[in-house]
Amino acid sequence: MRRRAKIYAGLVAAIVPVTSVIMALGGTPASAAIGGSGPYPADYETSATLANHTIFRPQTLPSERLPIVVWGNGGCSANGLSQGNFLREIASHGFLAIANGAPNGSGSTTSQMLTQSIDWAIAENSRQGSKYFNKIDTSKVAVAGFSCGGLEAYAVSNDPRVTTTGIFSSGLLNDADDYQLRRLTKPIAYFVGGPSDIAYPNAMDDWGKLPAGLPAFMGNLNVGHGGTYDQANGGEFGRVATLYFTWRLKGDTTAGRNFVGADCGLCRSQWSVQQKNLTLDDGTPPPTTPPPTTPPPTGTTGCTAVYSVQDQWSGGFVANVSVTAGTTALTGWRVTLTLPSGASVSSLWNGVSSGSSGTITVANQSYNGRLAAGQATSFGFQGAGSGTGATASCTGS
Repeated sequence: MRRRAKIYAGLVAAIVPVTSVIMALGGTPASAAIGGSGPYPADYETSATLANHTIFRPQTLPSERLPIVVWGNGGCSANGLSQGNFLREIASHGFLAIANGAPNGSGSTTSQMLTQSIDWAIAENSRQGSKYFNKIDTSKVAVAGFSCGGLEAYAVSNDPRVTTTGIFSSGLLNDADDYQLRRLTKPIAYFVGGPSDIAYPNAMDDWGKLPAGLPAFMGNLNVGHGGTYDQANGGEFGRVATLYFTWRLKGDTTAGRNFVGADCGLCRSQWSVQQKNLTLDDGTPPPTTPPPTTPPPTGTTGCTAVYSVQDQWSGGFVANVSVTAGTTALTGWRVTLTLPSGASVSSLWNGVSSGSSGTITVANQSYNGRLAAGQATSFGFQGAGSGTGATASCTGS
């Protein structure tokens, strides 16, 4: 079930001036990170043959061919510098990154502009006299975007030229759009701002509906919807996105080990990680050593549930419940949740609920019921009223 929050719908539909976003997030303008941290100092340019786009590239084109990353901005903003620090960082590692919208442009963008970027890059690679002649790897194309830009990326991810999709703090708004998930055939990765991200429930709903067998990665960093795009070099989102594209578009399995296996690089970090059908492309089996975990208290069995309010406003709230297995593995779990008087659940994700007010039960979904000893998962919900004072208990099977 979708969490069709009006706030999130507004975020993906509204055009947010980049200066106000920077002020709200406490970030810095894109010009603060000229060059990026990669081996090929990068900046942006425009082209008369690709109107209303911003092209991020190494200032001196390297001998290696540049894979293509096409990008939809947050708010579907037509300012191609909206995530400038982030895209410049990617380009500095040997990529051609093209954002919808002109530098400091105004208005809104469309998903067709991502297709235009791919068309242009392929044409420039084959055009004699172009600075990009035979400099672009047209066989490696990522389509990606943040918030509303992620919806644009979904819309064109079935383009046969696309080899991977990146969804950043975004998710489909309506169940009627789930056909876009069913037609996915290439690897996909989600990078989300954790339970406090307004797009979190939509992204997690999409995650649960991906086609069986599709290689997929889900990473949550608890920074909220704004991510780290405006930080120097795009912050942690810039670092991790670059690693992902380096793996998927350049075949770098060292970068891939950050995403694959129980002991993946991000598994041992501040990121919360989920994986589906991931292997390293060279046939090397992923590391199997489990990441270090804090052992559960001695003698505990079954599971524990910890309830917390993530956000509260007049008339409503968002809550998260963390479920942790005890000393034995679980094949399923059930949480009994007692809500305060006047509170009710309006939508819930990562669980199956019975009832909406008073004392309700929430059982696991098919994909998060099996837990190893000490392993944790979570579900969340949006409610009406006040979330303060709820209690949760857990039984396992």
